[in-house]
Amino acid sequence: MINLEGLLYNKVKSVIDTWVEDDIYAISFFVYSNELNSYKRFSNVTDFMISYNTEKDCDGAELLSEERWNYAFWRQNITYIINTNQNDEMTKALFGWYSENGIKNIGYEDVSCIYDENMYYIGKGPVGYYELLCLVSEVAKRLQLEGFIKQKFGKSIPIIIHDLEYAWYSFEATKNGNPNQEADSFFTAMKEMGFILS
Repeated sequence: MINLEGLLYNKVKSVIDTWVEDDIYAISFFVYSNELNSYKRFSNVTDFMISYNTEKDCDGAELLSEERWNYAFWRQNITYIINTNQNDEMTKALFGWYSENGIKNIGYEDVSCIYDENMYYIGKGPVGYYELLCLVSEVAKRLQLEGFIKQKFGKSIPIIIHDLEYAWYSFEATKNGNPNQEADSFFTAMKEMGFILS
């Protein structure tokens, strides 16, 4: 059996351990599918990257501002954890894990059932996306609960789990991944900006 969560945890932890900037205020766990991403016979597959933003990067933006919390404004200093364009150990582990867990039709998304009657997105992304997102959320939760983030940076820092859009499942994953309310300011900002409706 492939312990994909353990592999992700170890790789993420080793990357974060190399970060040296002392004004990091948020960590990005960017889970992203793209129709141009392909692996073997699959397309629209999901990658996983991590990065961070600093106080210098956001130039002292207000605590609840879009400049501080919307990833589009961030430095984009990503490190791939899973890059499906590479036929490497992590990509092989991901697709092996999909197979072991009966996850088929990777990359397929049934567009006939992704919006409700109010045109609110209720889908879970292409097959394989949500499943990986949930694992990534558990990795974030473990890093927070074990105190790794707080010990590394000397303070609590939220781990924001997202893609280019802020769908319902991104907020669900971020809430789960920050069990001690590390992401409260992020959620408050998202509500003020209208990304969270309730």
